[in-house]
Amino acid sequence: MKQSTSKTSDTNRNHIVQALASGQFCSGEVLGEQLGISRAAVSKYIKALGELGLNIFSVTGKGYRLAEPIQLLDSELIAGYCARFDSKQLTLLNVIDSTNQYLKDRIGTLNNGDMCLAEAQTAGRGRRGRTWVSPYGASLYLSQYWQFAGGYQSIGGLSLAVGVAITRALEKAGYRDIELKWPNDIYARGKKLAGVLIEVEGQMGSACDCIIGVGLNMALDLGSEQIDQPWIDLATLDPEQFDRNRVSAFLLDELTHCAQVFSQSGLEPFIESWREKNVFKDKPIRLIIGNKTVQGICKGIDSTGALLLAHENGVQAYSGGEISVRAN
Repeated sequence: MKQSTSKTSDTNRNHIVQALASGQFCSGEVLGEQLGISRAAVSKYIKALGELGLNIFSVTGKGYRLAEPIQLLDSELIAGYCARFDSKQLTLLNVIDSTNQYLKDRIGTLNNGDMCLAEAQTAGRGRRGRTWVSPYGASLYLSQYWQFAGGYQSIGGLSLAVGVAITRALEKAGYRDIELKWPNDIYARGKKLAGVLIEVEGQMGSACDCIIGVGLNMALDLGSEQIDQPWIDLATLDPEQFDRNRVSAFLLDELTHCAQVFSQSGLEPFIESWREKNVFKDKPIRLIIGNKTVQGICKGIDSTGALLLAHENGVQAYSGGEISVRAN
């Protein structure tokens, strides 16, 4: 019964979003009639959508309206743009706790390349346990499953390769000067545009299951004040190129190609591209390693994906999940 109620709520919520997506007014009475619910119930759905990050306002006598129109994800449009990715492997979700968690919960049933995309996340995750702010329809929240036969030792540098794939997808969509910050951030104009979170399941010495998660800022509005660092979105970079479905398709293509190449050849095919797009190339930076700070000049990455830092003791390689990189 609870599952049925939840499904009905999701259907009603999705109907209201579809009705408001164009940015035109829609009355609560009409929405109620269409859904077979009261105006008070419609009002509750509107409030819930606001909590998910949709900026909705109401005017007496006119009804509800979005502050700005939004582009909703459309599986047919995405499939039409895809060249490499098999759209049959895509699951389109409305509101989910986390796209990574959605796939992790289904690992036993997944095939390499299976992907999910969501309109909003209520518990989006970033690196080192941080929250990834995930307002409704404002960004892309996607995850892809891939099993690597070589086990843990074979996936070193995977987040760097994925970063390169994201820059290639964005360049294909018409965006320029996209850069990379070690180990898993995508930057534009010196601000964070996207992030990568890779979660691994499996035993040492055997094949490992990877969930490759990507969050890409597209048209942030409500909820953006929760982001704890300078950020930018695609709508700001180029409003004319902005198309969530087109960019989604290019990402699906490039991420799939990336995983295929990485499975065969590891990080090596991506190293030169990463070095060229390094946002801190030959710039002074500081590494925060626990309670310790190390300063030097960023010299890119080595063949394993470790960050190279030049200081008074020469060039040293640094790796590990607890290192943070900051401009000096």
